[in-house]
Amino acid sequence: MTDYRLDDQIGFILRQVYQRHAVLFSDGLGEDLTPMQWAVLAKLAELGTSSQNLLGRLTAMDVATVKGVVERLSRRGLIETRPDAEDRRRLVVSLSASGEALYVQLVAKASAVTDLTLAPLSETERGTLRALLDKLR
Repeated sequence: MTDYRLDDQIGFILRQVYQRHAVLFSDGLGEDLTPMQWAVLAKLAELGTSSQNLLGRLTAMDVATVKGVVERLSRRGLIETRPDAEDRRRLVVSLSASGEALYVQLVAKASAVTDLTLAPLSETERGTLRALLDKLR
């Protein structure tokens, strides 16, 4: 046998940490939003209008995934889409009034989820973790 232990592998550890965070996220937001849907709402709140393609890149989603997320959020009335005036092949996405209201309602809860996720760490450890994860991006 080898010295390879699954429990020591960074990908496995990151997946476990993400699973813990996903449970905290679901419990904390309670609005039937996935983390990817929240990412789209939050990024649109930050940017304003964006092309679907750029939105996918900025939220680390592939083309098919962001397309599905945008479609689901659009059906819920949380975002609006329209063809780009300069390039009709490009889809432009923005928050609807309902999406903006939901974002405002949930942003403090989303921050609280981050705090809960990082609760086992000291402030110094949080900064170190963030810096290390940024290096791995």
